[in-house]
Amino acid sequence: MHSFWDSLSAPFVALAPMDGITDPVFRQIVTSCGKPDVLFTEFVSADGLVSEGRGRLLQHLLFHKNEHPIVAQLFGNIPDHFFESAKLVHSLGFDGIDINMGCPDSNVVNRGGGAGLIKTPDIAAAVIDAVKQGAGGLPVSVKTRIGYDEVQVHEWIPFLLSQDIAVLSVHLRTLRQMYKGGAQWEYMKDIMAMRDQAHAPTKIIASGDIQDLHDVQRLHEIYRCNGYMIGRAAIKNPWVFNPESQGKQTSLRERLETFSSHLALFDKMWAGTRNPSELKKFCTTYTLGMPDATSFRTQFMNLKTLEELREYLENYLSHST
Repeated sequence: MHSFWDSLSAPFVALAPMDGITDPVFRQIVTSCGKPDVLFTEFVSADGLVSEGRGRLLQHLLFHKNEHPIVAQLFGNIPDHFFESAKLVHSLGFDGIDINMGCPDSNVVNRGGGAGLIKTPDIAAAVIDAVKQGAGGLPVSVKTRIGYDEVQVHEWIPFLLSQDIAVLSVHLRTLRQMYKGGAQWEYMKDIMAMRDQAHAPTKIIASGDIQDLHDVQRLHEIYRCNGYMIGRAAIKNPWVFNPESQGKQTSLRERLETFSSHLALFDKMWAGTRNPSELKKFCTTYTLGMPDATSFRTQFMNLKTLEELREYLENYLSHST
């Protein structure tokens, strides 16, 4: 079945799903700075979406029309819950559904979700099948790692390729590595060869330490993946997907004005229902290169209300050149 993935030319780029980061507000900021080809939501609990607390979790599945194509990412390990959640995602108008089989967080892994599914391929297969049945024709993808305690590329990747999924995103670290050490790109050629030898229609997205679009082009010349996923570099630089910004330092004023827009969007989106302290993790994002960054961040972190945050930032802007 044709899906939006088939219309993307290689090498396409995607904003990686990141818990606590890629909410609707941050995705709007990235979209305004230079939109990637594909956006993903934060991961959302399939268990939670079938519970009495689903109302709060539905906030994570809000999106704006200008974000298409956008993929909802789910995590868990109970197939029936994935089936119901996939039906919900389809009804909300998403373009695809992604299954998280790579999160290294111990709270997720210890319950058998995220990268924990690497140890239970039978459950992983059942989850994929359940999502397909509930997806209403939406393309189903998987995001994973190259192994649990050690590299399992030659066992785990062929297994996933045999599941007839639309896309397989591979973060080139094991769970044990978390985000430490360098991504093990030496396994990417093997992964591409496995896909080609299996004659699988699955598109491959590579992930791990990709810094910008120049990096994407360099890596593509070597590995010829269908797509490349940028995560932590987008936190440091929301302009990372903008071709005109490559190799350039965005001006401090533009950064701070974008920060101001971020605060305003947060206020408009959540209308006092979420803690403004969530915004403090983006302070470093917008103050890179600021001469008095340490002083600014220290004072910013001590503020409590959204009004105080906005007033402090606007006051700084009004007195800066």
